[in-house]
Amino acid sequence: ILQEWEASALIYRAFRFALELHEGQYRKSGAPYIIHPIAVASLIKELGGDPQMVAAGFLHDVVEDTDVTSKEIGERFGAEVRKLVEGVTNLSKVDFCNREDFQAENFRKMFNSMAQDIRVIVIKLTDRLHNMRTLQHLSREKQKRIATETLDIYAPLASRLGMWRVKCYLEDLSFKYLEPKMYKKLKGELGREGIGRRDLVRQAKQQIREKLEANDIEVVDVLSRYKHLYSLYGSIEAEEYKKQIEQINDVATVRVVVGSRMECYRALAVVHELFTPIPGRLKDIIALPKPNGYQSIHTEVIGRDGKPLGVQIRSREMHEIAEFGIAAEWKFRDRKGGVESDQVRWIRQVLDWQKELKDSPEFYQCLKENLFEDEVFAFTPRGDVITLKKASTPVDFAYRIHTEVGNHICECIINGKTCPLDTHLQDGDIIQVITNDEATPSLQWLNFAKTPAARNGIRRWFQRSRREENIYRGKQLLIEELGVNMRRMLESRMGRLVSDRLDFEDVGSMLAALGSGEMIVPAVIEAYQTVSLERSGIRSTCDTTSDTSSDTSSSHTDGVQRRNGPTTITHCHLAGLEGVRHAFPWCCRPLPGEPIVGLISRSEEWGGGGGGEVHHQSC
Repeated sequence: ILQEWEASALIYRAFRFALELHEGQYRKSGAPYIIHPIAVASLIKELGGDPQMVAAGFLHDVVEDTDVTSKEIGERFGAEVRKLVEGVTNLSKVDFCNREDFQAENFRKMFNSMAQDIRVIVIKLTDRLHNMRTLQHLSREKQKRIATETLDIYAPLASRLGMWRVKCYLEDLSFKYLEPKMYKKLKGELGREGIGRRDLVRQAKQQIREKLEANDIEVVDVLSRYKHLYSLYGSIEAEEYKKQIEQINDVATVRVVVGSRMECYRALAVVHELFTPIPGRLKDIIALPKPNGYQSIHTEVIGRDGKPLGVQIRSREMHEIAEFGIAAEWKFRDRKGGVESDQVRWIRQVLDWQKELKDSPEFYQCLKENLFEDEVFAFTPRGDVITLKKASTPVDFAYRIHTEVGNHICECIINGKTCPLDTHLQDGDIIQVITNDEATPSLQWLNFAKTPAARNGIRRWFQRSRREENIYRGKQLLIEELGVNMRRMLESRMGRLVSDRLDFEDVGSMLAALGSGEMIVPAVIEAYQTVSLERSGIRSTCDTTSDTSSDTSSSHTDGVQRRNGPTTITHCHLAGLEGVRHAFPWCCRPLPGEPIVGLISRSEEWGGGGGGEVHHQSC
């Protein structure tokens, strides 16, 4: 391998530099640490990575584990390698074994790095794959934690990016540590079943190759493929199956790789001439590619002795993309003329969601659904394919076409029949959307809309269409509370200072939030008082809402000073309650990250100005 790399001065210099810096460092196994960067660089090379990626594979741990800075990496190996190393270093700091809100923020960081250069995540996935291959040297607790994170985050991400081979390795290795008994059992059963089907597959491969060549079809390769263990486990455990391993048809599959897309269909005709096809088991994933770019024809036939056999047919380019996904893009980008891949478009879509969904749990839920949910394929009347998540509705379909189509949908015709807007779409449905300029979204749509595009579009429409109404209502609320003088305050510079204090773009946005219920009047009053004091040269301090003469407890947790009565928050901020006086009572003491509810009070305990108590949801 090193002899091959010597042909590239960049790669060889990176190897020598990593070897020098990691000298004296050892892995948990006792092996020299340099074994890990070499393995990562080898995997990247196997996936078709360019010299910059391979060099970054050697150097990906250098900034984190040695005294070398990213600036020095740039000076020695160029800005491109520095950028890749910095991206992988930043991803190494991301910890997904955390609360949902922290996971969401870590996903944001990951996708920001991926958007800057998609090669970063390829390097990170190869890094994770080699670490999973050496997981046996860690404690049982760490094995389970890392395997869970891999199965929940990195394997689905590899799948979504089309990196099938990496995804299978990650799933099987995670399965090995999370379900060791089941892993061992299935491995033994698959070995026995594989031996039983080996002759069937070998004979079918030979027959197919000979028949294809006889029909002048270019045969790149005819391979045998056995279902990987975690996928087999899913098939056996799925409620709709509950099958034994010998009942699963695609345990063993013949994979046929031919020269071109057109030859795939010719090869299908040959296979169906050789073997009897099983009705309803043909899938044309070439005409309807998966969102991760996967294309192939899948069919199941009756082989020798009446045993079922799976056959997959694809072109050379389809095979590369199926195996390596986004990593294969560098091989084919010259042929595609710089056309952006589906995976890159998906990453940009996720970044758009980031901007629209300010609430971290909502963004996290949206991303999880898009990563892990199954898809459904529907068609426009012109035959265009629209890919949506499973259980999507005509509303999701309309917003997928265009936001304005979604905003004005009034009727939907599915396969020639008028259907309700909450109908779940099925594969192959032909959807005709009827719009009307007078039609507008309904808040009830949020109860059944499934896709982020639809749910965000509905919310944006209500925010925009009701803004003036909410501004008027918010202004009236303030005037009712503080009198007509408040109107002059809102129109003066003081109004802008108050809205800035509450992190709004302008006074109108603050009033709209007040009118819609997102902000409460005491928050504006509190901000107004604070700004007034600051303009008078008096620095604002936190009010103490409990009686200063009462007994106190000296314990401080998360910035909360606990007393026998309601207690003032000094540093713990709650989104949406900026500037509002609120306290954590002694009855339940909710901690950051737990579900909470609020109780508004105007009692004397709050000095007549009103405030809120924050309780745990179960209190």
